[in-house]
Amino acid sequence: MAEEEDETNFDEDLDDGAGGTDGSHGKRKRLFSKELRCMMYGFGDDQNPYTESVDILEDLVIEFVTEMTHKAMSIGRQGRVQVEDIVFLIRKDPRKFARVKDLLTMNEELKRARKAFDEANYGS
Repeated sequence: MAEEEDETNFDEDLDDGAGGTDGSHGKRKRLFSKELRCMMYGFGDDQNPYTESVDILEDLVIEFVTEMTHKAMSIGRQGRVQVEDIVFLIRKDPRKFARVKDLLTMNEELKRARKAFDEANYGS
């Protein structure tokens, strides 16, 4: 009998905490569903993954971005998030750091290419 009560309490605890980031899991607009479905397919999932899987992944992504943003806002200039703050936060994670470094390098290369293209077409 006591085991049944413990299981019931455990189930209630799960129900209390599982509701998304704002407590209204089913009502929140999904921001990244299309992109996450494509990414999941690209990493080997089914072409049409379960909606529940996409929703869970989206909740994790939003939670991660929110936490990183709050941390970045607290370490740099108050109320502002700068690239350097994000780089500082991920400096100890080699995979994330390498990826961010690659993306920043590619961004700079694209800026230079756009500038060169504009100068060639419109002459400065």
